[in-house]
Amino acid sequence: MRATPLQNRVTPTGEVVSDPGRGLLMGNRGCLHGPDRRLGAARWRSTRWICCVLTWKGRRRDPMPPGRWTALFFLDEATALAAGHRPCAYCRRADFAAFAEGWRDAHRLAQRPRVAEIDARLHAERVDPPSRRQLTRPAVAGELPDGVMVRHGGVPGLLAGDGMLPWSFAGYQAAVALPPATVVELLTPPATVATIAAGYRPLLHPSAAAAAPSVISRPPASARPGTR
Repeated sequence: MRATPLQNRVTPTGEVVSDPGRGLLMGNRGCLHGPDRRLGAARWRSTRWICCVLTWKGRRRDPMPPGRWTALFFLDEATALAAGHRPCAYCRRADFAAFAEGWRDAHRLAQRPRVAEIDARLHAERVDPPSRRQLTRPAVAGELPDGVMVRHGGVPGLLAGDGMLPWSFAGYQAAVALPPATVVELLTPPATVATIAAGYRPLLHPSAAAAAPSVISRPPASARPGTR
């Protein structure tokens, strides 16, 4: 009998649910599980929400070790960014450097921001502490860059060209037309949206290119050691 998947798959709305899909990236928000490997009410234990590579130097670990951080899994980086995460500066050092440089350009900073500055800004934009719910905002589709996640008609999806690719744990579905003047619910935090608009290209699931051939994703940067 197949075991029920652990509750550690993350949606673009930041929810952590049980699903057999694994995705391209993992990450964490601190320890969210108890001794029974079930999640309680907490949905973060730290303001450091990161997204990491699935494998690192051949190491294997329990996704929910007692008292340690809970491994979370994302379809791709666009999903992780929408949920409020950012690239890990340890296992994804090159990606984090590119993200931080895009952040610097987007926010017109004199120098590259520190990790703590990015995390503080993202935490203020991604979640409402009393309700533990994701903060979202209305936006006009034509004013957003490709690669951000929105919700329209109750469906979350990836913006790509003049359309939206509906999201699922299995991948993206065929593009749905989204006229530029369409008002959507923006899921990706504004600071991250600005970083993407400044040139940062999230790693996308292969189904995005299959659903919309015009979508161009970058290959994941090689993992290098650094500071998390």
